[in-house]
Amino acid sequence: MIVLAIDPGSVTAGYALLQKEGRKINYIASGILKFDSKVEFLHRVKDIFDQTEKLLSQFSPDEIALESLIFVKSPDALMKLSQSRGTMLAALSRHHHEKIFEYSPNLVKSTVTGHGHTDKLGVQKFLKQYLGVTEFKTHDESDACAIALCHLLNRDVRIPVEKKKKSHGKAGNGLAAAVSHRIKEPVL
Repeated sequence: MIVLAIDPGSVTAGYALLQKEGRKINYIASGILKFDSKVEFLHRVKDIFDQTEKLLSQFSPDEIALESLIFVKSPDALMKLSQSRGTMLAALSRHHHEKIFEYSPNLVKSTVTGHGHTDKLGVQKFLKQYLGVTEFKTHDESDACAIALCHLLNRDVRIPVEKKKKSHGKAGNGLAAAVSHRIKEPVL
């Protein structure tokens, strides 16, 4: 099982390939994709798509893992990150439909280091020890390694989803239920 993990970005994106054989996880490769920041973002989209497809054809992974969107203070940065991620997903889904998985940043960190709020240097230190990688060019590259490792460690874990019980009361759930005793008209 070979997994390609991508840490999306609009200027740089990290990628990593790890292989799981039995219980052993091996490092294959990692690096960054660079997109020209001098080019207007809308004109970078084709390059993002093309480089993502090239990465797929170069390594032919079995599955893909991505980090879910994170909170970004700048709405402009969040829009570009979302659009870059969407462009990458479009390229990835052409050949890996239903073989793409995503993980929250906190789950990635807690899976890799045991703590969901570990800083990037802590993640890198653990990855260097666990995978034997000597250096990472950027945080994007080490983040991609962490995403790949998270996927391989969590892919076979099935957490049953508990179905939400229906409320038989008139008020239902949430804020309406909490204040229904103060409302004179019935809440539907």
